[in-house]
Amino acid sequence: MRWLLCLIVLLFLVACTTEKVENEVINMKLKSNSFTEGEMIPSKFTCQGEDINPQLSWEDVPAGVKSFALVFDDPDAPMGTWVHWLVKEIPSSVREINQNSVPGNEVVNSFGKEGYGGPCPPSGVHRYVFKLYALDVSSFEASGKADFYKKVEEHMIAKAELIGKYSKS
Repeated sequence: MRWLLCLIVLLFLVACTTEKVENEVINMKLKSNSFTEGEMIPSKFTCQGEDINPQLSWEDVPAGVKSFALVFDDPDAPMGTWVHWLVKEIPSSVREINQNSVPGNEVVNSFGKEGYGGPCPPSGVHRYVFKLYALDVSSFEASGKADFYKKVEEHMIAKAELIGKYSKS
């Protein structure tokens, strides 16, 4: 009888551990040769420069990825997080976005347009966050920011972040 109780407890622990692993998000690495993590983003990539996207690359991609999605936002914006760039359906074979290029399908950002909008804080130093998500789907419909975030959350299997800073001169 005691062995049966031990078996039940063991099966319960295995089930709990398995569930936890399934809900855990794997971390990838995201980097740029345009700027270093936590450092200032060069003005070339901002509203005071060419306003083009910087180069990005990533590694440690888990198996089963069918596409990537990218978010670039400013969590320090005065009226809440300002979304500068949303890209979905980046092919699973891609590991780099070259500067001034579009790797997938863009979604309308906080500027009310599709495309990259560089850092342009009204005052002070702001943090700008690139977030890359590995997804278990090749494509999804997204009519705007809220829908984009919802779909990414539903299909995310891995993520990576890269933070830069910027202040107008």
